[in-house]
Amino acid sequence: NECAKAVVARYNANELLTKRDLVSAAISQELSARARGFNVLLEDVAITHLAFSPEYAKAVEAKQVAQQDAARAKFVVLSAQQEKKTIITKARGEAESAELIGTAVKRNPGFMKLRRIDAARDIADIVAGSGNKVYLNADSLLLNLLGDADDKLTKGVHGEEKKGWLSK
Repeated sequence: NECAKAVVARYNANELLTKRDLVSAAISQELSARARGFNVLLEDVAITHLAFSPEYAKAVEAKQVAQQDAARAKFVVLSAQQEKKTIITKARGEAESAELIGTAVKRNPGFMKLRRIDAARDIADIVAGSGNKVYLNADSLLLNLLGDADDKLTKGVHGEEKKGWLSK
């Protein structure tokens, strides 16, 4: 028992588990040397059961829980960083889109007419797909594509009389 304790004291707990064959060989050598003094010959020594104190087992478990918590926290941080990058990229894209639309409106007034036609087409598809009867003002739904809504928009933007779908 004293020989085994002396050998085990040379290794840490992790090494006792991972280097079991070295520990067993060292114990065998120590026991064989001690037994020769009593004319006893040892053929084999095997470590069959290795147990740690309850305090050590609790410490190992606490360390594993702490490592799992740290890994979880690292994942949360990485997710937040990725979400931040996504939000920044989306905001940049929206800003660039707004700039491009502003430039297109300045260069070509027909751009707004095209956007109104697209919006009117979407609205008409929604209204047509509904099973209900709908009675609405075409100007407020951007459906008056042939009327004077563009003139009303231009007058309203330039500070003149505001009528039609931009009226308040």
